[in-house]
Amino acid sequence: MLKINKQDALNYHSQEPAGKIEVVPTKPVSTQLDLALAYSPGVAEPCKEIAANKDDVYKYTAKGNLVGVISNGTAVLGLGNIGPDASKPVMEGKGVLFKKFAGIDCFDIEIDATDPDEFIRIVKSLEPTFGGINLEDIKAPECFRIETALREQMNIPLMHDDQHGTAIISSAALLNGLELVGKKIEEIKMVVSGAGAAAISCLRLYLALGLKVENVVVFDKDGIITPERTDLADMQLHFATARPIRTLAEAMDGADVFLGLSAANVLPAELLLKMADNPIVFALANPDPEIAYEVALATRPDIIMATGRSDHPNQVNNVLGFPYIFRGALDVRATEINEAMKLAAVHALSELAKDAVPDMVNKAYGDNTLTFGRTYLIPKPLDPRLITVISPAVARAAMESGVARIQIEDWMAYEDQLRSRMGVNQKLMNRMTQAAKANPKRVVFAEGDNYKILKAAQILHDEGIAHPILLGNRQKIDEIAKANNLDLEGCQIIDILEDTAKREEYAHLIYEKRQRRGITLYEGRRLLRERNYFGSMMLETGEADAFITGLSKDYGKSILPSLQVIGVEEGVKRVAGMYIIQHKKGPFFFADTTVNIDPTAEEMVDIIGLTARAVRFFDTEPRMAVISYSNFGSNPGDLPDKARKATELAKKRYPDLILDGEMQANTALNPQLLQEQYPFSELASKGGANTLIFPNVISGNIAYKVIQEIGGAEVIGPILMGMRKPVHILQLGASVREIVNIASIAVVDAQTQHKSL
Repeated sequence: MLKINKQDALNYHSQEPAGKIEVVPTKPVSTQLDLALAYSPGVAEPCKEIAANKDDVYKYTAKGNLVGVISNGTAVLGLGNIGPDASKPVMEGKGVLFKKFAGIDCFDIEIDATDPDEFIRIVKSLEPTFGGINLEDIKAPECFRIETALREQMNIPLMHDDQHGTAIISSAALLNGLELVGKKIEEIKMVVSGAGAAAISCLRLYLALGLKVENVVVFDKDGIITPERTDLADMQLHFATARPIRTLAEAMDGADVFLGLSAANVLPAELLLKMADNPIVFALANPDPEIAYEVALATRPDIIMATGRSDHPNQVNNVLGFPYIFRGALDVRATEINEAMKLAAVHALSELAKDAVPDMVNKAYGDNTLTFGRTYLIPKPLDPRLITVISPAVARAAMESGVARIQIEDWMAYEDQLRSRMGVNQKLMNRMTQAAKANPKRVVFAEGDNYKILKAAQILHDEGIAHPILLGNRQKIDEIAKANNLDLEGCQIIDILEDTAKREEYAHLIYEKRQRRGITLYEGRRLLRERNYFGSMMLETGEADAFITGLSKDYGKSILPSLQVIGVEEGVKRVAGMYIIQHKKGPFFFADTTVNIDPTAEEMVDIIGLTARAVRFFDTEPRMAVISYSNFGSNPGDLPDKARKATELAKKRYPDLILDGEMQANTALNPQLLQEQYPFSELASKGGANTLIFPNVISGNIAYKVIQEIGGAEVIGPILMGMRKPVHILQLGASVREIVNIASIAVVDAQTQHKSL
């Protein structure tokens, strides 16, 4: 586990500004008019609207995205009853997690009240402020009574995360663990150490999944829970056993599952030996589990184990649940978080763990071997897919169970909305991916023995985006796949050095095609030992639908074989490269950023035509600006002259294009500046440019790379424009995500082929 220095933690919280949260205005407040609209007298107007229609509070205020994190500090995790003041850093931290993982704003409320009735009254009175309530760190058994009463009295989603968060996450892990060992939940025997809020909530949710109460034995600090006990709440007594068992050792005999939510080291190693084959042990006490992870594995090699610690596999971490559950509940304005919504979260988590793990998650955890199995039962907290998997599942369950006050009809648009809340606009790539899935094509990868390509191929196959064909050394591919737990079933592997007959066939074809361009049959045979030529020939002969290369070679060397074998499409004089900039303000398109080093004005016209067509391929109408360091002749020079001439020529060739130049990049992208300073420009009335044409590769390359590194945007590309068939050259060292994106685009390219401008 990561070791935390006491002084580092104190400095982190005390440095100015103190604490971890602040209030940030969401509207401009820079002018007198802004202030008048924000407060007096303008604020009176929404107040009157809400007074007339109470539901308008969601329209005119932040209530719909505001959760109250509320505690009295009586059961702070690992610290006990430390009181409301001392609990505030924890509550602030919870607010940070809500914002970080689900874009939900929070106010933390620490209440100085230990009497349940007083606490209930105070929280109930806060209902007008919040869209939802997250109860936190309230001791049992009072927490059961408090949550039950508030759920009955309030009409906004409310959840005591200490109870239900752990229950939801561990339920997903339990379902997957049982699936792996071939056991049914209704048949297993379970032993539980702990009878607090989390343990009881876990058991209640397990019952909803099929666990039989008669197969459960529960212990707390005072021993086994039996009907004779008089010191327990009704919820705890529900799990009392009348079986003739009195000790933990007796209970563990033949048990399939041990659930620990109690204290460190309460489970002796020798008791693991009494459990059934393939035992499942969830030792969730923090910071030290009921039995040490290393001890458990050494004692029972067939064990499946989860803990609450981040330094062991299968961490049961509540952050996998509560941000996304509240997100889904808020987005349909649910009146409560009910059992159907919790179960929906369980099944969504369970299924997500079975999907291929994104490369960004592998990088975050430094582990390329993450795949569904004994050491990966549930997703990792930094998995970006959680919000688009769990929140829609919860929202849908709220609608189906009748507690949603608004309905979601376009689920794809809702997923886009969820991504945009996290600062990334994914609409364009979502459309590409969905289109690719509708008719997946054969995509051949030249660098098939590279880990990133293999990982991308697994994702493309598993998600039904493409049929990958991998060129490379078969033994090396198998070794990489085995070392990284990659499942390449369904991916075709071709070791070109083994396929002599196919190389000879292709050598004759390239000789026939290029014999008057200096290629002899001998040279053709030599070239066909290179994967870029072999892959290009597969595309040329129709044995593949798209070709992707460039991950490990520079752009020029990667593109040459395809230019020789495939060539440019009819009527096109040159190819060009374009990048897509995915930003929360929408997609932007940059060209030429890769191919034409210093094009003439006439050549820039060709690039403008190719780019306009490519932008339309992505279902976007191009609004194009030819970029320079000058605004409409404000500065002299060869480069502004070239940009201006290119604009004039392009307008003549493509009169229907929304196009202007020469202009500076900030001018092109700032519609207000255009309207104020250059109202004569067509772009001024069209919202500014979404497509920038750079005067040379130097400027375009610098622009997209700066944005990629520090601009807070995702860069997709390069998109190769003008080839006769779908060929795409990756960035040197592209990520797995980038490879998947390019492959998705290549599939759609293969589906549609290019249409003329």
